[in-house]
Amino acid sequence: MDELLERVRAGYERIGPQEASAAAAAGALLVDIRYAALREADGLIPGALVIERNELEWRLDPRGSHRAPQATGHDLRIVVICNEGYASSLAVASLHQLGLHRATDLTGGFQAWREAGLPVIT
Repeated sequence: MDELLERVRAGYERIGPQEASAAAAAGALLVDIRYAALREADGLIPGALVIERNELEWRLDPRGSHRAPQATGHDLRIVVICNEGYASSLAVASLHQLGLHRATDLTGGFQAWREAGLPVIT
């Protein structure tokens, strides 16, 4: 698994919490893929779109019939956030296969966001 993550992550530049916050302020879409129990326990990032991992590709494919309104095009900057920054890396690889070439993920995930003192809704 470590080798797979290394290969996947070599294909794009990951960003930290401050960069993710700045990206959101500049119009990037933050996408929280954590499951409900984690969101309920730890809270939410204000403004993040919640899409559980099993629906991610369906909701973010700009040409898909089940797309979220925010999935406006293949040039959309997307920052995927999981709990600790592992599942999000695999999710980004899948988004890249859909042509969402500007997708990245948050190093350290939601936990890094919270530890950085960035806003969280509880």
